[in-house]
Amino acid sequence: MAKTGTNPIDGKAATTKKTFSRTTSASIGINAHPGIIWALLTNASDFPRWNSTVTSIEGRIAPGETIRLKSILDEKRVFKLRVTDMTPEKAMTWQDGMAPFFKGVRQYQLTAGQGGQTRFVMTERIGGLMFPMAAKHIPDFNPVFEQFANDLKKEAETIQKAKN
Repeated sequence: MAKTGTNPIDGKAATTKKTFSRTTSASIGINAHPGIIWALLTNASDFPRWNSTVTSIEGRIAPGETIRLKSILDEKRVFKLRVTDMTPEKAMTWQDGMAPFFKGVRQYQLTAGQGGQTRFVMTERIGGLMFPMAAKHIPDFNPVFEQFANDLKKEAETIQKAKN
């Protein structure tokens, strides 16, 4: 994952704004094995059950596949996202847009730590030549990123406790 210059505090999101892009990142420690978190992040049909930021998701979360996602950010819009990169239990990238005019790239990263904790980082960079004209119409991602990270933490830790 590329360094974004955005350093969120645990459980909080942070955004860096530039003329032609905006990068939002959230990071949280989760007391669960990366495999549990990965299973949640890659099971599209289960997403709306545990993730209160997603109202629907269709498709298969796998390399080269396209998913159709509806978010609470804009419930009328369907985001068509292509899974462009995937390293099981470590990292995944989703991409949408019409490069170079406008493009969004979301990256998920899992890092196993000591004591059974996994660091989850979600970063999204949106931008391109048309970004300055669209920027004022794009809602703040920080609250939704925080909600997503906390929903993931809650569900993964519940599953981990049930396995122990």
